[in-house]
Amino acid sequence: MSPAAYDVVLVALPTHGVGSRADLPLPFGALVASALAALVISFLAIGLLWRVPRLGRSQGIVLPAPLAAVLDSPWLRRVARAAAVALTLWTLVALLAGPDSARNPVPHVIYVWLWVGLAFASMVFGPIWRVINPLRQLHTGLLRLARVSPDLAVLPYRAGWWPAAAGLGLFTWVELVASDNTSLPFLRLLVVGYLVVSVLGAGLFGRAWFERADPFEAWSRLLGSLSPLGRRDDGQWVLRTPLHGVNELRGERGLVATVSVMLGSTAYDGFSANLSWATFVQTSTVPASVLKTATLIAFFGAVAGTLWIAAAVSTTLSGRGIRDSVAFVSDIAPSLIPIAGGYVIAHYWSLFVYQAPVGLALLSDPLGTGADLLGTAGITPGDALVQATLVATIQAVSIVTGHLLGVLAVHERAVTVLDRRSAVVGQVPLMVVMLGYTFAGLTILFEP
Repeated sequence: MSPAAYDVVLVALPTHGVGSRADLPLPFGALVASALAALVISFLAIGLLWRVPRLGRSQGIVLPAPLAAVLDSPWLRRVARAAAVALTLWTLVALLAGPDSARNPVPHVIYVWLWVGLAFASMVFGPIWRVINPLRQLHTGLLRLARVSPDLAVLPYRAGWWPAAAGLGLFTWVELVASDNTSLPFLRLLVVGYLVVSVLGAGLFGRAWFERADPFEAWSRLLGSLSPLGRRDDGQWVLRTPLHGVNELRGERGLVATVSVMLGSTAYDGFSANLSWATFVQTSTVPASVLKTATLIAFFGAVAGTLWIAAAVSTTLSGRGIRDSVAFVSDIAPSLIPIAGGYVIAHYWSLFVYQAPVGLALLSDPLGTGADLLGTAGITPGDALVQATLVATIQAVSIVTGHLLGVLAVHERAVTVLDRRSAVVGQVPLMVVMLGYTFAGLTILFEP
């Protein structure tokens, strides 16, 4: 494809969703009514039938031994890590010496492959960024060269998920709010800042920094909990439901904030595509960047606030008191991960399936000289997977499915930490919040 053709394709690309009410196979009102009815019926059904915890780690279908051997193979990990390092170095060449134009592949690698592709891959294969993270490999390699323990840490790490929440919030601001976020000077500053923070964090806190503080490892790990692949207590690989992985997560400092950023960012993403909002931003006397930033933060706060209020009301109804809501909200925070996963699929499906091939084509010419070093320059995106009705259906199904899984996840946690009567009564406020999220999510997506 010629450089001029690339410019045309990039201008014509769909954003994070191409669905509208007119694209739905069902009327919008009927869709919302059906979704809310499904959630209410599910809540009533599991309240009667799901009386004890059911999601133990010992459950799942054991994978065949040959497949499990492949998953455990050190060669698989080495190949994956080598590929990640090679892609990183190739991208750095384009970042440092490539053209500052739409023909540079770096924006696609960062915003499409790293952000969206990592999310999709993690939901299928699990928290893969922990395995292939180039910075983790760099840290390990430096410690080996220095002949020191891989567990070396100058300070104990005690910040929980808070740095990851801040990092994810900053990245979503970069993606959704910042101007000139595809220009090379901006991307160079972004990459250098991330490298400096990661190197300093790993140098001070060791591997614990990657486990909790690195935003992309947090993104991959939390969404990776939805993967059908997992391990039993005896270490065997099994196929399991998405709920099993979510149920293994436990409340930790900053987890509520991290999940709120994950869910709030995708909700804002859909909201910001609304024509009425765009018109308001353009006509407002408040600077657009200030207005967008404040609204994005408000979305983060809305998710966290509604969850905290629901938890406080739940503990009050269950007779445990508001003080217990602090621990309870942390316990139920992972139940928002299926909802966040549904939003990620709904908002980023069309972006990924359309722009990922464009990124692969651009990578064949990192310096913008017209070369075809990888033989992929002729790849062009198709439109079969971004047809309006298909995208709208995927959006609706993913959001409703995510909310149904969220209802099941919060019920499992409730019957685990509360007694039977308290678990049923205490879930009513949480159910109201889930209904609100569902209605808001569908409205945001399909509002014309």
